[in-house]
Amino acid sequence: MNDASQQLKRAQPRADDAAALDAYSRTVTAVADEVSPSVLRLDVEGVRPTGRARGRESGTGSGSGFVFTPDGYVLTNSHVVSGASKITLTTLDGRRFPAHLVGDDPHTDLAVVRAFTTDIPPVSLGDSSSLRVGQIAVAVGNPYGFDCSVTAGVVSALGRSLRTQTGRLIDDVIQTDAALNPGNSGGPLCDASGRVIGVNTAMILPAQGICFAIAVNTAAFVVGKLIHEGRVRRAYLGVGGQTVPLHRRVVRFHNLETESAVFVASVEPDSPAARAGLRDGDLIVSFAGQATAGIDDLHRLLTEEQADVPAEVVVIRNQRHKETLTIRPSFRH
Repeated sequence: MNDASQQLKRAQPRADDAAALDAYSRTVTAVADEVSPSVLRLDVEGVRPTGRARGRESGTGSGSGFVFTPDGYVLTNSHVVSGASKITLTTLDGRRFPAHLVGDDPHTDLAVVRAFTTDIPPVSLGDSSSLRVGQIAVAVGNPYGFDCSVTAGVVSALGRSLRTQTGRLIDDVIQTDAALNPGNSGGPLCDASGRVIGVNTAMILPAQGICFAIAVNTAAFVVGKLIHEGRVRRAYLGVGGQTVPLHRRVVRFHNLETESAVFVASVEPDSPAARAGLRDGDLIVSFAGQATAGIDDLHRLLTEEQADVPAEVVVIRNQRHKETLTIRPSFRH
């Protein structure tokens, strides 16, 4: 083999690597171009939590949010706007608009504010139930006041639980290694097509590459309540759970309607779940006569009307036994 052939052979892998890297860069660039005009910086004045028990103080802060409807509704984190007396939105091109708080839900760390404008393009919402570990994830936000910063990574894990400032667990949280920093809170986490799959909410310090986003399917349910009622009143069971697939043998043996269920990761002491006899490791496959293919199904069924009403919960215990328990959900306090 002559020298020219050897050089060509050595150059081929480098050319393939460059092509792959270029494709990745084009994907991230396209997402940033599509989503960035919808992402806003939120400057907030008012009485805000200090992070200490029951502590609050006057001050200012900032975070991120994004327009998700043509008429100017903005999705962000509850902890960004909690206690706000004044909210100002800043667009990518530097325009500033006043906004007011429509409603917030500390239990999912989500909030909706309304911009006094209708000329900001809304994002496209995706489907977080179809996510797969390893797929590209792109975060857009305003960390430390640096407007419209873009970071990229992958979906690191699904079905995580995250404790909010209220002490409640948010279930079915997305873990990503797309870097987040203070100020990213409330910004969108997007897939490779530019669809929003989550709302960025937290990072683990001092660890690197462990960041979290509220799944967009959870957000879609919450914002509907916030827009119409200003808050989310929900019944609760007192379980920490996540969506898990079921083995085909289990589905066939118990004649189940779905191929996934809610895995009970924890049961709060003296909760409706504890009083009903739910245990860690149970698989909830039905609630009040409705199949529960995942945690979002269970959240949707735990409506205000369900509080203090006895309901049958069907669980698979130890992967073998199907049991029916009677539970009386209560309101969150």
